[in-house]
Amino acid sequence: MDIEESIETIEAGYEFLLAYAAQGRPASDETDGPGPHARPTIKGMVDAMAQIVQTFSSSKDDFEQLIAADCVKASAALSFLLSQEKIGSEVVDNLNASIHLRAVLTDLFLYSEALRPLATEEVSGVMAYDAMKK
Repeated sequence: MDIEESIETIEAGYEFLLAYAAQGRPASDETDGPGPHARPTIKGMVDAMAQIVQTFSSSKDDFEQLIAADCVKASAALSFLLSQEKIGSEVVDNLNASIHLRAVLTDLFLYSEALRPLATEEVSGVMAYDAMKK
C-alpha cells in the first residue's frame, strides 16, 4: 500500500464510520446482525496508518513527522476499539469525535491538497514545453 492508497483507505474508512455511527446499531461482533460491520474498516485504517508511520517516521519534513505522530495516536484509539469484543454505533460515534482521528484526517486533507496542485502544474508544464517544441 502506498501513501495515496493509505490516505484513501483512511478517508473512505472515516466516511464509512460516520454512516455506521448514524445507523444506531447495537454493539455486535461480525456474527451478529446484518453487515457490513465496522471491524474490517477499522482494521484497514490501522494498517493504512501503520504504512504512513513507516513511510514518514524517518522523513526530514516536519509536517510528515507530525502526520506520523498523529497516526500513532489515532491508531491507539482505533486499536482500542478493535480490542473490544463488540463494536456498536455509539462507540464508533465517540471514535469519530476523537481529536486524534480528526487530526489525522485534517493532516491528510492538507497534505493531499498541497501536493495535488504540484502534480497538475508539472503535467501542465510538460504539456506547455512539448507544445513549445513544435
